[in-house]
Amino acid sequence: MDESEPLWASRSEERRVNGHCSSAPPRTLQSKVVEDFRRRLKYFFMNPCEKYTARGRKPWKLMLQVFKIAIITAQLVSFGLSNEMMVTFKDENLMTFKHLFLKGYKDQRLGSYALYTKEDVYDHIYYIINGYINLQNLTVGNLAYESVDGQHTPLSVCQEFYRYSSIDPETETFDIDPHIDKDCISIYPVQAFDGNGLGAHLNFSIDFKRLLSVNIYLTLKTINLQTVRHHELPDCYDFNIMIKFDNRAHSGKIKVDVENDVSIYECRDWNVEGTSGKNDYLLLSVDSVVILACFLSLILCTRSVINGLQLQFEFNTFFQAYYNKSVSWSDRMEFVNGWYILIIVSDILTIAGSGLKIGIQTKYLTNYDVCSILLGTATLLVWVGVIRYLGFFKKYNVLILTLRGAFPNVIRFCCCAAMIYLGYCFCGWIVLGPYHDKFRTLAKVTECLFSLINGDDMYSTFLHLRNEAGYMVWLFSRIYLYSFISLFVYMVLSLFIALITDTYETIKHSQQEKVPVSQLQVFIAECRDQPESGRYQTEEESAACCLSPCYCFG
Repeated sequence: MDESEPLWASRSEERRVNGHCSSAPPRTLQSKVVEDFRRRLKYFFMNPCEKYTARGRKPWKLMLQVFKIAIITAQLVSFGLSNEMMVTFKDENLMTFKHLFLKGYKDQRLGSYALYTKEDVYDHIYYIINGYINLQNLTVGNLAYESVDGQHTPLSVCQEFYRYSSIDPETETFDIDPHIDKDCISIYPVQAFDGNGLGAHLNFSIDFKRLLSVNIYLTLKTINLQTVRHHELPDCYDFNIMIKFDNRAHSGKIKVDVENDVSIYECRDWNVEGTSGKNDYLLLSVDSVVILACFLSLILCTRSVINGLQLQFEFNTFFQAYYNKSVSWSDRMEFVNGWYILIIVSDILTIAGSGLKIGIQTKYLTNYDVCSILLGTATLLVWVGVIRYLGFFKKYNVLILTLRGAFPNVIRFCCCAAMIYLGYCFCGWIVLGPYHDKFRTLAKVTECLFSLINGDDMYSTFLHLRNEAGYMVWLFSRIYLYSFISLFVYMVLSLFIALITDTYETIKHSQQEKVPVSQLQVFIAECRDQPESGRYQTEEESAACCLSPCYCFG
């Protein structure tokens, strides 16, 4: 190493002056230390197959990841089927409640069911009360009332209204106290009366000038029996239903909606002929194996990350000592394996999700949504991690190298484009929101504009401008949409693709030329020892020499 010789001589003289070492090491020993450290770095960046050839080291992490993919996917499929049955059961019951309690409901879309006359409001409230009282004679499902201490829980009708309100549109005057009061009445299912006398019996009346909303609360119980066909024990459900008559706008239109909050728990006493708890024990065993495998993977990957950080520190110290140069940040990040970070995050999510799944199966927990997010994200990361092993083959790693190379430029480009995008979002929301359904809220605006960038619903977006909009708003909408589509589709999106294409061409050229592109790669490329050479077998013993501060790092 010609570059290191003068540096070595000056360091030797300095050590003699300062009394750190009695004599400088032979030049052959210095060269051997450098070669051993270079070989150690090359071994660190080998793939599992090359490491097995070099030292006979079995690829435990690779085999464990393959095993994890199989069992985690099987676990997710099992949970997905169970979750699908639960969600379907909830949705179908919600539809049942709308048909039972909303008068004249005909599978209308959410939010389109509304009332416009006082008589209709009273009729619908009485219809709900009578439907609740006569539930057992109406429903074809296994619905029942909730009981507390041997008594059925009542249906509650609650009004929310202004404390005082005097409004006279004719004289353009009003006097209002905006404090909100609430008044409730309770109706037990044992009561029986006809709909015509219900108002008089309950002394129930509504002051529509002050009314904000009428909320009707009721609780029903049922059992999800469809899980029996999949060899799972049925769950018991509590449906806490709220039927809301919304009059906050005071526009003459009272919107009616049904909301449903579900509680899932284990039934008190059950018996299913010809079944046992073996299936539950099998599922719990699979979850336990998944947790154990992820825990082992977490330990192995964490150890590998720590080893990489230690080697990064040694390489930085080595370069400072031998070449009097600092290692660039990009070279330092080469030692931090992002795939291991990805696997560690996936393992943590899988362990947490599997713990929740065990709690759901044993009926201690009922939070399906959180468990679904954890297991779904973990499985996504596990399958994305498979790309790492494809990257060991040079013909398959183009995607990985392109994504990694283009990522910094793409992030900078997206930050600039996001400023323009947000400007269009706020402008469209404030100007077109009152006249266009797709621009009604800020969330809808962002979704609509993103769809336009991808070429979706362009004509319908142009077309669906409400007739109430004047010529000025119509003209503005055309200028707004034409400029946005021209700017983002023809310029921003094209530049975005060009950034990635340019990175791909650069990487493709460097692969063909086989030219190292960093200090670290140049340093490692000088090691010509192949994995099958046998020289890596004694690398650990040679590396021990490098621990001497006099012989290696000065």
